[in-house]
Amino acid sequence: MWLSPWAPRLPPQHVTKAYSVLLKHAIFRSPSNPHERGTFSGGGGGDDVAGRADRPGRGTGIRYATVAEDEERGAGGTGGRVLGKGYFRVYEEGAGPEESLKEQVTGFVVATGEMLRELGRGFWDVAQQSLEGVGETYVGKKVRGHWDAVLRRLEFVNEYLPEDRDPVHAWPIVITVFLLALLVLSVNNGKETSVEVPKKLYVRPPSASRIQLLDGRYMAYQEKGVLAERARFFMIAPHAFLSSRLAGIPGIKESLLEEFGVRLITCDLPGFGESDPHPVRNLNSSAMDMLHLANAHGVTEKFWMVGYSGGAMHAWAAVHYIPDRLAGAAMFAPMSNPYDTSLNKEEIHKTWDEWPMKRRLMYVLARRFPSLLPHFYRRSFLSGERGQPEKWLSLSLGKKDKSLLEEPVFREFWEKDAGESVRQGDVRPFVEEAMLQVSNWGFGLADLQVQNQHQGKGLLPWIKSLYGRAEHEQAGFLSPIHVWQGTDDRHFSYFCFCDDCHRQIFSTLFGIPRGPLPAKLEVDRSPSEQHFEDIASHDCTERE
Repeated sequence: MWLSPWAPRLPPQHVTKAYSVLLKHAIFRSPSNPHERGTFSGGGGGDDVAGRADRPGRGTGIRYATVAEDEERGAGGTGGRVLGKGYFRVYEEGAGPEESLKEQVTGFVVATGEMLRELGRGFWDVAQQSLEGVGETYVGKKVRGHWDAVLRRLEFVNEYLPEDRDPVHAWPIVITVFLLALLVLSVNNGKETSVEVPKKLYVRPPSASRIQLLDGRYMAYQEKGVLAERARFFMIAPHAFLSSRLAGIPGIKESLLEEFGVRLITCDLPGFGESDPHPVRNLNSSAMDMLHLANAHGVTEKFWMVGYSGGAMHAWAAVHYIPDRLAGAAMFAPMSNPYDTSLNKEEIHKTWDEWPMKRRLMYVLARRFPSLLPHFYRRSFLSGERGQPEKWLSLSLGKKDKSLLEEPVFREFWEKDAGESVRQGDVRPFVEEAMLQVSNWGFGLADLQVQNQHQGKGLLPWIKSLYGRAEHEQAGFLSPIHVWQGTDDRHFSYFCFCDDCHRQIFSTLFGIPRGPLPAKLEVDRSPSEQHFEDIASHDCTERE
């Protein structure tokens, strides 16, 4: 029998007992003659386990019987039985009739268990011997300190054990039994159970209108509301994470847009939906995309930015980079940068405490280890299967939000919007979006507040600021910014599929509804005027 290099370190009593237990129920083949079978007499040592048939009893305690002898045993009624040529069984001297197959299998299993137990004890002794003195090393002291601290915190669980039980031996047994119980419960009990097959996300055929931007990329968009030439107000809405141009303001009625004279334009961010990806994407390029989208639709006046959830990041960028083109901004449950340097410690802790643990983990990964994000995204919304929005987006929802998720109209919208978002199946746009959320925006929300502009340091700039014009003293975004954030309606319910909420939003932004602008009427000439003009033209032709 082959012994591994670490075998000599096993305590001799465990090795000897393990081998003796194994040999007690073993079946051997003769090394010299495969047609011979051996018997174990119980005597001799265990050093030469693989004894030869021509040297029976040479200190091995094994005697080999030929096939003929075994047949004679069977014929003589001594209890021997030939199992087949080339095999031999171990018999004890003075033993009675041979055991049945069931008894042999049972004995072998019991012997194997005893052997494994003895080997386990040997391994434990080896581990104890190997770990002697490790606690005195530098690494051992460090690990031991943390380990002792963990044990002190978990001491209260020992109160549930009997007083005469050692926790060091009791808890491994409890954990092992618990894991075995879980394994047994997980095994199918034979009853047929219906397993629901995960439904796939349905991606519809391409149907978006697209415009070409200055850098050659194509951006997909969607329009709602009154015609552009009759619109009193223009609104541009970049979508949130895991969304698309189909979102806009979910559930907004065309009649409400007509009543207030609003034209709503939504677009797919780079790499989402049917928009081309951006090679070097940032918040400045996002603001420029919003500007080019407005210019392509002939919006010459100021327009409103609508930011919802993660889409608010792009609305904040437009407020910072193109403030002169904006009439205002409307933010709904807006996303803020959790790593904004302008936030104090209290604001940072308050922001992080409101998020679920999974969302905090995603932000940390996007900030520190963005290369790990594709693994999580491919296992969730990029797997091609339908899922719950609160799980995919790691949201903490209010009561009204949870009730809205159960509505069929919202479920239909969500599946359509999410399917359009992952149309291209590329993980890079989602990783870029997550990295933008936690990267350095280039500005802080405090920079957008209206504040006195510093003209410089010293006494003279201060005196000039006292007598200067008021409009030159203001810095920041001077147009209105409206922010909606609720408690029970923290995320979905106020912004999505709420007619009264939408009316309240438009009334806050635009005041009294005045409808669309009147159509530009062309002055039509009467038939008589057209007749006289034709006669005059005919006369002039004859004179010529």
